[in-house]
Amino acid sequence: MIKRLAASVREYKRDSILTPVYVIIESILEIFIPTLMAFLIDNGIYRKNMSYVFLMGLALLVCALASLLTGILAGRSAAAASAGFARNLRHDMFYNVQKFSFSNIDKFSTSSIITRLTTDVTNVQNAYQMLVRLGVRAPVMMIFALIFSFRIDASLSLIFVLVIPVLGAGLWLIISHVHPVFMRVFRTYDKLNSIVQENLHGIRVVKSYTREEFEEKKFTGVSRSIYQDFIRAEKRLAFNMPLMQVCLYTSMLLLSWFGAKEIIASGNNAVTGLSTGELTSLITYSLQILMSLMMFSMVLVMITISRASAQRIVEIMAEESDLKDPADPVRTVKDGSIRFENVTFSYSAKAEKPVLSGIDISIKSGETVGIIGGTGTSKSSLVQLIPRLYDAAGGRVAVGGVDVKAYDLEVLRNQVAMVLQKNVLFSGTIRENLRWGNEHATDEEIKKACRLAQAEGFIREFPDQYDTYIEQGGSNVSGGQRQRLCIARALLKHPKILILDDSTSAVDTATDSLIRQAFRDEIPDTTKIIIAQRVSSVQDADKIIVLDDGRINAVGTHDELLKTCEIYREVYESQTKGGVLSE
Repeated sequence: MIKRLAASVREYKRDSILTPVYVIIESILEIFIPTLMAFLIDNGIYRKNMSYVFLMGLALLVCALASLLTGILAGRSAAAASAGFARNLRHDMFYNVQKFSFSNIDKFSTSSIITRLTTDVTNVQNAYQMLVRLGVRAPVMMIFALIFSFRIDASLSLIFVLVIPVLGAGLWLIISHVHPVFMRVFRTYDKLNSIVQENLHGIRVVKSYTREEFEEKKFTGVSRSIYQDFIRAEKRLAFNMPLMQVCLYTSMLLLSWFGAKEIIASGNNAVTGLSTGELTSLITYSLQILMSLMMFSMVLVMITISRASAQRIVEIMAEESDLKDPADPVRTVKDGSIRFENVTFSYSAKAEKPVLSGIDISIKSGETVGIIGGTGTSKSSLVQLIPRLYDAAGGRVAVGGVDVKAYDLEVLRNQVAMVLQKNVLFSGTIRENLRWGNEHATDEEIKKACRLAQAEGFIREFPDQYDTYIEQGGSNVSGGQRQRLCIARALLKHPKILILDDSTSAVDTATDSLIRQAFRDEIPDTTKIIIAQRVSSVQDADKIIVLDDGRINAVGTHDELLKTCEIYREVYESQTKGGVLSE
């Protein structure tokens, strides 16, 4: 885990190395200050030597200013290193997510990925900043303070040796009890983000059903769970400060008690015993040792919090797409022919029953194929195997006579345009959205695609026409307008295969008919697969596939299926009520 995270430091290695260097210099300068104070007291103030007092005072001032300067430099480089590290982590996670297949994405919820990119990265950033600064400062200061303490008086310094294990054991107990709580907190954060995302996405439904109070209760429940877990963790962490203070004050009391006895016994003679200045230094060193332990405990607490976050980040970074290009991929799609050979598919290897089974059908290049069936008959699952959004569990899917697994993924998907059930438009102008299909498309190509998709009419009614701004998700256009813009975007790819997954459901039958007519006239060589609930959307297709429970029930033309397929006939009669199907 550490090795994978460290790979994201990259160009910020310099700042990550300079920070500990500055911290070490800063700590050593601070360690010299108590010793200089001891010299000032014993050789200056005690002997009333003012020139020595001024000399030591100047030395103390230089040490303090140098320590301040290196502290500032350490803080600056630590901030740059941690912020840069966080930036690279987000970059690496986001870019890896872009490589995910649909099955990879199914393993992580959207809300979980968002939490990992935001809250979890921030936690790791804070921990990294503390690690390169306080994580270095604490052990350096403690080690040097112990060395200087033993140099002054080894017997009194044994007090530290007794106190440090007690403090360390206490900190370990606290942290071991806190870590599981934070693991649970971050899982609950995923749930909280999911509720917020779902609520905002479906805000119109919430308001239309006046379910605001229900949503508030749901949000409050999860929020309270996070609050209670944080309180539980903070209650345990609260023992950190009392434990530290007990150790600190115990050390000071013992030093003062035994130190005072030594000073009296030696007559304040540093040669034969302990002097007042040395006792002052020892007390200061005790503060530095215990403060370094305090800093170390803070680092451990932050690492405890961020450890759960780091694990979640690594999960995203370590996830590899299960769809990979072959060693020598095919880079040309010959035509739009499609062949399913005894295809079986499941979304999970643990599924008791496959989503699709025994799929065996051929589609010629340039054909128009309709797919119809009830809800949950796996119509969308079938067409998602064509551009290799998922891989078939068994059998073979071929495009242009070549197994889809043999293609370069980018080449294959550039020749297969899909308009999904959920039509997504991004924030930006209509022109910018359409150029998702082809970033180099000319204005004339854009207008032609919109004419084919029957979108040009309503676009011209907008004051800014193709420069009209589309809100996130296309919330400022109707469902039918959104569908037609998505169809136009797909057409701009000039694909060999065009898949419409129930993507004309929000347009009227007359417009639907015009779109299909435009396809027949303008793109006859493109293979067109139309998934629909309405018979009118597929009745003119060269062949119609009727799916039932993940299997092909029947294949034929409209007239043939009316005679031979009971499922198709029932759908037709339910939509026409026994009459003639109108366009």
